[in-house]
Amino acid sequence: MHVLVTGGCGYIGSVLVPRLRGDERVDRVTVLDDLSTGSPRALMGTLGGDVVQFRNGTVREYGDVEAACRGADAVVHLAAITGAASTHDRREETFATNYDGTKNVLNAAGKVGVDNVVFASSCNIYGRAPRTDIDESVDPDPINPYAETKHQSETLLAEAKAEFDMQGTALRMATNYGMAPGVRFNLVVNHFVFRALTGRALTVYGDGSNWRPFVHVRDAANAYLEAALAPDDWPSAVYNVGSNDGNYRIAEIAEIVSEEVAPVDVTYLEDEHPGPSYHVNFDRLAETGYETEWTLREGVRDLRDAFVDGGESPLTPRDE
Repeated sequence: MHVLVTGGCGYIGSVLVPRLRGDERVDRVTVLDDLSTGSPRALMGTLGGDVVQFRNGTVREYGDVEAACRGADAVVHLAAITGAASTHDRREETFATNYDGTKNVLNAAGKVGVDNVVFASSCNIYGRAPRTDIDESVDPDPINPYAETKHQSETLLAEAKAEFDMQGTALRMATNYGMAPGVRFNLVVNHFVFRALTGRALTVYGDGSNWRPFVHVRDAANAYLEAALAPDDWPSAVYNVGSNDGNYRIAEIAEIVSEEVAPVDVTYLEDEHPGPSYHVNFDRLAETGYETEWTLREGVRDLRDAFVDGGESPLTPRDE
């Protein structure tokens, strides 16, 4: 298969692209990235030969997308403006990249005959859900531009599947964490680990009671890989991606980091808005045969070790 990964130099892409390159079902990987947030370092160890090809381009330009789609059997669409809270101040830019860019990807994929599109959605679309154990039947209630674009782009995917008669699914990803070549530190677990290692207090907005589901970036990459390469096993329009044991209150995250990394003070800013709160059910995901491998404590320790002594290579599967 030939797989196109948009945003392949980002956090998840930096794990996914090497995994695709090493999968016997794949003979070619194209990465489309404008390097505005990603870095070429994400491709270290993957270039050379003719398996992985890089295209410098943006999903905001239809021509860039169509050229990259040509010959592809599957597209994993990761490219997006992330950092949900920051998108309040970047609304127009967020919609131009996340919504209009997705429209470009879907239209190009349909035009050139791509068989399958896997779209990176987010559990963030559930907003501040009043109940726990949220499954895919719950109506999303996005409370920031990032979540709005992800929700609306799921509709675009459904329309494109009908129009172009192609397969596709949206993966509503839990909050990522963990070591990767393109690791991000504007995500709560990674941010807390770095602060604890540098002896700084952990700051929690609100009282820390808000829920979030978490998934290791390597588990996230594996979900995208399997949805792209084995679409018949992923027939539903959307899947929550994470694990039922991976739901934590933010205060619990601070406690785990303090225990596993270094004892640090935790400051609660109870007058500050805590952001979304959603406790998610992942039972539908189990129907695909996919399972996560990493626990949050393992991921915290792994990231800690990477800072201290280099740790395990983020490209090495855990069973090797």
